[in-house]
Amino acid sequence: MKRSYAEYAAEAAAQLLAVDSPTGYTAAAAQWVQQAFAALGFDAVITNKGGVIIDLGGADADDALLLEAHADTLGAMVAEVKASGRLRLTALGGMSAYNGEAECVRVHTREGRVIEGTLQLCNASLHVNPDYSDAKRNFDTTEVVLDEDVDSAADTRALGIEVGDFVAFEPRTRITESGYIKSRFLDDKLSVGILLGFAKYLKDTGAVPARRVWVHVTVYEEVGHGGSSNVPAGVTEAISVDMGCVGTGLGCTEKMVSICAKDSGGPYNYDVVGGLIAAAKKENAAYAVDVYPRYGSDVEMTLRAGYDIRHGLIGAGVYASHGYERSHIDGVWNTLKVLKGYLNL
Repeated sequence: MKRSYAEYAAEAAAQLLAVDSPTGYTAAAAQWVQQAFAALGFDAVITNKGGVIIDLGGADADDALLLEAHADTLGAMVAEVKASGRLRLTALGGMSAYNGEAECVRVHTREGRVIEGTLQLCNASLHVNPDYSDAKRNFDTTEVVLDEDVDSAADTRALGIEVGDFVAFEPRTRITESGYIKSRFLDDKLSVGILLGFAKYLKDTGAVPARRVWVHVTVYEEVGHGGSSNVPAGVTEAISVDMGCVGTGLGCTEKMVSICAKDSGGPYNYDVVGGLIAAAKKENAAYAVDVYPRYGSDVEMTLRAGYDIRHGLIGAGVYASHGYERSHIDGVWNTLKVLKGYLNL
């Protein structure tokens, strides 16, 4: 598989990263995904739940493979409009105030307005606050300072902001000349880009998998039920394409594809993991087999929903997960190689 498909995947991910989609506020991202796959000539349908099901074709519909990725991200919601006009937030998914402090945010109102601000520590001026360095960062000790002239709750409400509005954090996406991909929310929009790159490979080459292949881009993975529905008939196996972990005690780097043997939900299917390893070897893909200590995936949600399937997990290596994340085009390329090899294309 040419490296150009990895470059295409990274650019597609960058476009999707520009679409705010904190979990629970994902309609625009789902529409983008649906249109991107449709533009490649594949049937793509938005589900009642808000995800996207894509049919990539293939011969054997009774032994079908489902590839799962997710377009929802971490984020926050307005929990309180404070008397000062500033906002107290509540996290969506595993968003951390420690990591989000001093980041630009966008508040999406019910009326469709987008209002900018910054998440700051309460009393954030170091020259004023003697406890600045020792203060705990959480969503009770931080607040959104709006980039509007507001001094009261009434001023903020006059902008249309209310409790329950969604707050998206600026992704700050960069693709460097050396091939590194830096952004918030590579988990898991980079994987959506990878699946688009794989779809483009199928279109360009005319390759037809021996098995029917479906894609489900879910929209509630970050809160634990993304992959719990919408499994097409005939699916016997599902593989999550999600971020590969990079960190102390793990073998994966950003330039590799990670094959997960076990995470906090337990071991992945022995035969699927073995098949993914064999595919990596066959395609000369740089890979690592790792155990993730703190992780869960869409495909585990599919199992918990009661579907009788085999399951696996792969992904391009991503450093600093749930923070400002980094991967590399080579990691994307190696993930694409494993998908190609696993399907014997």
